[in-house]
Parts: sequence; C-alpha cells; structure tokens
Amino acid sequence: MFRMMHTLLLIMTLLTYNSCQSTRGNIDLVANGSSRYVIVLPDEATKHETKAANLLRDYMKRISGASLNIIQEKNYKEQPGIFIGNTEHVEQFRSGKLKGESFFIATDNQHLYIRGGSGKGILYGVYTLLENYFGCRKYAAIPVFAPSSKNLQIPQQLMDKQEPAFVYRETYYPAAFDDEYLEWHKLHRLEDLWGVWGHSFFKIIPPKTYFATHPEYYALVNGKRQATQLCLSNEGVFNTMVAYFRKAIADNPDALYWSIAAEDGGGFCTCDQCSKAAAEESGPQGPLIRFVNRIAAVFPDQQFTTLAYQYTAHPPLKTKPAANVYIMLSSIDAYRNEPLSTIPSAAAFRKDLEGWGAITDHLFLWDYTTQFTNYLAPFPDYNNLQPNLQYLSAHKVSGIFLQGSGDTYSDMAAYNSYLQAKLLWNPSLTTEAITTDFLNGYYGKAGPFIGQYLQALITTLHNTKTQLDIYGNPVNNYKNYLSPEAIDQYSGFLDKAEKAADGNNDLLARVYNTRLPLEYTVLQQSRFFGTEKFGYLIPEGNGYVVNPRWPERVRKFVAQCKLAGVKELSESGGDADAYQREWDTIFSRKWINSLAFKAKVTLVNPWSDEYPAKKERTLTDGLQGDKDFSINWLFIYGKDLVATIDLGEEKTINEVQMNFLQDARHYIFNPSDIIVETSADGVNFKPAGQQQPAPATEEDYTAAVRNYRFHLPAVHARFVRITGRCLQEVPAWRGAPAGKKVAVCCDEVFVL
Repeated sequence: MFRMMHTLLLIMTLLTYNSCQSTRGNIDLVANGSSRYVIVLPDEATKHETKAANLLRDYMKRISGASLNIIQEKNYKEQPGIFIGNTEHVEQFRSGKLKGESFFIATDNQHLYIRGGSGKGILYGVYTLLENYFGCRKYAAIPVFAPSSKNLQIPQQLMDKQEPAFVYRETYYPAAFDDEYLEWHKLHRLEDLWGVWGHSFFKIIPPKTYFATHPEYYALVNGKRQATQLCLSNEGVFNTMVAYFRKAIADNPDALYWSIAAEDGGGFCTCDQCSKAAAEESGPQGPLIRFVNRIAAVFPDQQFTTLAYQYTAHPPLKTKPAANVYIMLSSIDAYRNEPLSTIPSAAAFRKDLEGWGAITDHLFLWDYTTQFTNYLAPFPDYNNLQPNLQYLSAHKVSGIFLQGSGDTYSDMAAYNSYLQAKLLWNPSLTTEAITTDFLNGYYGKAGPFIGQYLQALITTLHNTKTQLDIYGNPVNNYKNYLSPEAIDQYSGFLDKAEKAADGNNDLLARVYNTRLPLEYTVLQQSRFFGTEKFGYLIPEGNGYVVNPRWPERVRKFVAQCKLAGVKELSESGGDADAYQREWDTIFSRKWINSLAFKAKVTLVNPWSDEYPAKKERTLTDGLQGDKDFSINWLFIYGKDLVATIDLGEEKTINEVQMNFLQDARHYIFNPSDIIVETSADGVNFKPAGQQQPAPATEEDYTAAVRNYRFHLPAVHARFVRITGRCLQEVPAWRGAPAGKKVAVCCDEVFVL
C-alpha cells in the first residue's frame, strides 16, 4: 500500500518539476515489460558516457524488467534508439557545445537523446531522466526508490535543457559522502576539485618545516617573527610557493582549483613592505591579492582561490584579482533567521559582496547552515535557502560551499542536504514543492506531521524574533523558539508522526532521528534549569538528587545518536559516548549544601550578553559548570571577575571554593590571581586568601575545569567577595587577532 501511494505521489510531483514536457504524444520506451529500443553510445565513448549508458540500462531493467542492449553507433541499424552522449545522431539538434556541466534530454517522434557538456553532464542528464520522467528518487544515503512499472513513456518532441546556476555546488552533510547521491544530485566534493583547500598558508609552507631555519618567511607581529601568517613580501615565500605548486600540479593534474589563503585568525605581517601594501590597499587583503596574482601569473592555465574572510573580507582599493583568481567570500557573521539580502547582521557582507563584484566576476561563497557548537540543536533556517541562492546568483556568485555538519548526523541532515542540492542546481524551484516531495517520500505517512513540525519551528522562530546563531546554544533559547512550552508543541507533531509510521521500522527510525534535536534540547536545558522546573534535579530532604528518570533518558538518547550516525555533537567536539560520560559525571556529583545557595550576587563588571547563563545568579544556583563554556558559567570578557555574595545574615564560614574553566580554543583562561575577602557590612572587607593559578605557558587546547579551595578559620561574615584577575594578554602560543581579549569563566561558588 505504501509503495503504491509513494508511486502516485511521485507522479504528481513530476508535474511540479517538469515545465518542459510537450503536449504531443508519448514514446513507449518500454511496453508490457519489453522494449524495441537499444542504447547507442559514440564509437569512442568517454568513461562518463559509458557509465551513463550502463546506469540507464540497469535502472530501466529494475523498473520495468526490460533488458536493453548497449551498442556503438557504428553498429546502429536504424531501430528505435536511446542515444547517449556526443553521437552523430544528436547533432540534428544543433545544440553546439554545451556550457559546463549542462545537458539536454530531447526526443523526436521515436528516439530519445541525452547529451551532456563537460565533466559529468551526461550523467546528470541520465539521473534527471530517472527522477523527473521515470519517478525514481534518491532521498539520502539509502537505496534509490525506483517504482515498478511494465511501461515507460516519455513525451515526443521534448527539449529539456538544463544549465546549473552555479559552477561549484557542495552541500556538506552525511548524504553527500555517498558517491551515487553526489552524482544523482549534481553535487561536487571539494576534495575532487581542489588540489589545496581552505586556509592553506601553512599547508603549503608549514612552520614545522620552515620556521626554525627561515623565520623571515612568517609574519612580523609586535616586532617579532611569529608563525601566525606568512610574510607575503618575502621573495623566499614566493619562490617556495612556486616550487610547491610546480610539484603539486604535476602530481595532481586533474585538480581544478588551488587555494592560497590566510590562516584562520589574525597576526598578519607588519614588516615595512607588507605594511606599505596594506596601507595602500586599506588592509591585509591588499598584500594577499597582490601575492596571489603573482602566483597566478606563473601558472596562467590554473585557477586559484583565496578567502575574503574576516580580516581579508573587504576588497582592496587598487588591485583587482587576476583573471584566473577566484574570491571566496564568507557570510560567517550573519545570523540565520532572515535571508542574507535583508538581515541587518549581513550588512557588512552585502557591502563586501558588492565591492568584490565591482572588480571581478569570479566569486564563490562559503556559507553556513548548521549550529556548529551544537549540531543537534533545531536550526530552522530552511526557508532562507532559496532567497539566499537567488540573491547570490544575482550578485555574480558562481560557486557555493554550504557547510553543514560534515559526515555526522545533525538536525534535519537528510532534508537539508536534499533541499540544498535541488536549489543549488536550480534556485527557481520552489522550497514548498521540494519539501513536500522529500517529506512524503522519505517519511511516508509521517511526512505531513514532520512538515507541521518544521513549520511550527519556523513560525515560532519568527514570532519570537529570535536571532539564529551558527555559534549559539539551545539553552540560550529557552525563552523563545525553544521554550519548554514550544517544545511540547513540537513534540506533539512528532508523536503523531511516530504513530503514522508505526509498523514500518525504517520510517520509525527516521522519525526517531528527527526527534533527537528536541531531546538534546531538553537534556541540555535540564542542566541549566537544575533545581528549577524542567531541571534534572528534584528536592529530597534538605537538598536535591538526580531525577530517577534522567539516567535512562540520557542512555536512550545516546543509543539513538549512535543509530543515527552522530559522530560528534559539535565541531571538533565529543561523540555520543563522551556525552554519556559528561552526564555520568553530573549524576555522580553529590549535592553540596552551600551557605551561598540562591544568595544575591553583585558584580562590578558585567557578564557577557552573548553567553548570559543565569547572569549573576549563575554563581549561586547550586549547579556546577562543565566543559561547555556556554552553559552554567559566568562568562566575563576582557575584565576582572569581581563578585560580592550576600549570605543574607552573618554566618560562620569555614571554607570557600569555586571552579574556573580553561578553554584556550575560545580564549578562556584561568585568572592570574584569585582573591577571597569577607565582610560583615559589605563595605569593609578583610583578606581571607589568595592563590595564583599556574600560567598557561605551553600550548594546550584541552578544556579543563579546575577547583580552588580556600580554608578559613571559622570567620563570621555576611559578605564574601571573589576576585579573579583576568589575563591582560592572550598567551603568545595561542595567537589572537588584534584586539582579542581573554575571558574569565567562574562557577560555582560554594560557601561552607
């Protein structure tokens, strides 16, 4: 029954996709399970043409049972034919040389012709025939859905010619790691196109190889050579890079692009020559473009890319990129709750895009479609994709990398990949039609309820005016689109989806995976709520204990993560087992009856608006922060922590302890000094202890929580003041852009 409904749905969907069909009669390619047709290849067929012919033969047999022979054109005897590739017979259409990876599917009154441009165009044509005319679907990295039919028809006098909107198209989700999915949806993989990709300075001239003997190759920062960037005015750097590319191009002649791009972060060279070029061009993008142009001139037959990203985001004042240089912009600073064309946070990006577009026609974009700090957080940016791609296409962008979660499962990963693939090829398709096709095909009878769930997310995000941040946290959204009340509404739709999918294990598994982001949000927020409603703790006696339902809830969540293919929960983060260990640590903690529990806290310097936690109450809410700095940590940026805790009345204090977080990746370091003072009146304070944490002198990016204890000789006081002195500079080994400051994270303060 499901298969029949699915087939009918696909036939209806084809009407949405096909605007090129003729109103004339049809050609019977297969009738009653047999075919008079042969598949005809050019006499000297390319590997892609041969593969396309075999694909078509195999799928036609799978659908209809009919077996078609594949022959060379020289052996063709005027029988009904399906002509694949650059055959002589296809020349009647006088299409000329097809542009790039474009293709056409054409018929006369009897024959079918498929011709492709360069690369895999012919394969894209065959896959389009299978999908748009035969009703097949490749929804994810799962077997292709192919309907069963003894008859296959295609309209007479058809001309379906398609050209990609973008020459480079990549969606970065698990499905795109499946080779057939990649070709079916006309996508690229950066490893197949680039000889060197992304931030590449140190891939080409690695400090471990060159810095000791050639420190002059690297940036002069604060009067000292440092391995933060390259010195682009140094001839040794130029000569070394030319030598590198001579060998790399010879070793990898099929690569289409080569990246020459700055490292992620600041630390650009300030030597006299680099500074002069930067001054003339209004920033480090000037020396960069001049250098890339020099390399490009040595290799005029190659195509080079560079990143217009953060410090190099603006176009230079004088120098234009060479004809074989592509500029890859980044939209990293934009929120995702509105399209790039209108959202205020993308104003700088829009200005840069227009500026680069005024001096070059070769523009690519590195865009972002997930929450990198929480891959499983619900991230409803789906409706923005089509207007974004249309806007970018209208502003000369010809290639797009849509960075998702990579090879790990994330929120709506299969849907994101499918929608992006369709719109990257043709942004004029409608999001609604693609979504309906996917939801009903991938989820079956549960599809409409998944659609209601997605629409509720989008609507609530809009109504609550939430800023959707690629570096956000579902905990911080507990008052808006991920409030407990909203989550209850969303869960209702997924409950209906589960009921609709009941009896079909494959569909149920997909619904369970779709629920993972909601369950993740509930678990993460329960850490934040703690002793309050929706927290993981419940009252018992004079303290609190773990809700007995929570360990099993976490265990089930972790098990489903593994089934779904969750390899890491955040960019460069831990896997499902690591998440289980985090919770095991939380569950093992004994409640500490602190005199400061729920005590009033006054701060001299404010908390970070970006990571507010419970604001000043974070220090006395009874919950200890873990290695995630965005949950249950009082985050103070660039200033000292100075917190005064009011116990409400004078009490006997024997010990004060607190935790500080060190997370160098996010520029969070232990204070240089920790000072504890006490007072009876809140005005006159007496010293009670001071400690100096060991300085971070060696490179270490491990996030670690350190506990500091101060033993007091039965002091009677009402007020306790904690001071954590913030480091004045980022440690030299960490490297930091100009103006970057250190953050201090403290939690929890226990007074015993």
